[in-house]
Amino acid sequence: MTDVEEGARPALHRASGTGRGRRAPEAVARQQSLRQHNLGVALRHVLDAPRPVSRADIAGATGLTRATVSALVDRLLALDLVAELAPVAAQRAGRPAVPLVPARGTVAAVGMEVNVDYLGVRAVDLAGEVVAEEVEGGDFRGSDPADVLDRLARLAGQVVARLSADGVALVGTALALPGLVDSVTGPLRLAPNLGWHDVDVVALLTRHPVLAGLPPRLANEANLAAGAEARARRGDGPSSFVYVSGEVGVGGAIVLDGQIFAGRHGWSGEIGHMVLGTAGTAGTADEGGTLESYAGQDAVLARAGLDRSAPLSALLAAADDGDPRALAALDVAGSALGVALANVVNVVDVEQVVLGGIYAELAPRLADAVSAQLRRRVISAAWSSVEVSVARAGRYPAMTGGALSVLQALVDDPAGWAGEDAVVAAGADA
Repeated sequence: MTDVEEGARPALHRASGTGRGRRAPEAVARQQSLRQHNLGVALRHVLDAPRPVSRADIAGATGLTRATVSALVDRLLALDLVAELAPVAAQRAGRPAVPLVPARGTVAAVGMEVNVDYLGVRAVDLAGEVVAEEVEGGDFRGSDPADVLDRLARLAGQVVARLSADGVALVGTALALPGLVDSVTGPLRLAPNLGWHDVDVVALLTRHPVLAGLPPRLANEANLAAGAEARARRGDGPSSFVYVSGEVGVGGAIVLDGQIFAGRHGWSGEIGHMVLGTAGTAGTADEGGTLESYAGQDAVLARAGLDRSAPLSALLAAADDGDPRALAALDVAGSALGVALANVVNVVDVEQVVLGGIYAELAPRLADAVSAQLRRRVISAAWSSVEVSVARAGRYPAMTGGALSVLQALVDDPAGWAGEDAVVAAGADA
């Protein structure tokens, strides 16, 4: 029996009978698949650790033998997926521990985003660092999908060329979109603020050579942003929360135990279309009194008497000066946001909501109103208060989340990503 099999036995070898004394087919695990699985386990422990870990730490956490872990780590080092730091003197007798960290600048994935007022492309490496980025502003309301995606592909080409010149291996691409992306059949079904309907986004993007071999996976921008937020909070933040992202539209996501609850089609989290009244603030039936009509960026700026192209700093400056229209606009937005979030919390039972997008910047003016509505309307608030916090994932979190979602496929199967030769080599090493 090899060391890998021996090390993996506590977690992977389970007796399983069919009732006739024979082992069920699904219980059979090949030696090579064990090695491939364990390679991913070792990589995940390095990437997810809040601080550098040693081979002994991985062995202790996984139950694998130290010899097995050493062979796996050597393979990850050869693939440029992890790196070693300077040895740390051991507290007891023995060799110094060698801390392991995610490799920087060797492997990256690209996250792209189409939003109402910008396009962006960001490459992120295994350490979570941005290694290349291009962002271009614009007004894409009522835009032509082909034209916009052509512009996005050109930005992607610039980023990919930069990665290639720097010798960075590219895992793949993902695209965040502000609307309903069908996770089963692929098209963007609806992006109301863009004016897009039933668009085959992948087909349009892969007409361009740079993306023909790197077709993007598609997802809702708020879900991807929430994924980036969950990573930013790992180790010292709640693993379950409601994330709300304010832009021209309002998106949301539910994170349960660190995982995005996307729903059957990937359409969950459309909190901006939650109806809070029977008519819009302007009294028109088509506005429908949705959260977006009270707390979306365009709605807040208009209610404050500002042009929709005005920066948020202008809104905050007006509020600081005591402008009654600006103060009223922020109060309406905060109260509406609190009501909508209370409805979500009452359904999903989490103890924290996270303000992202423009709401992170406006949090000093919104958080009190949001908290007041949560205390008033969440039925369990008397026994378990709901905390309001500001997003930590930084600017353009959907791009980061898209890149991280692609990197996750590598983490799940590092040997498979590297190719069949790497799988065979990993088996020989172990």
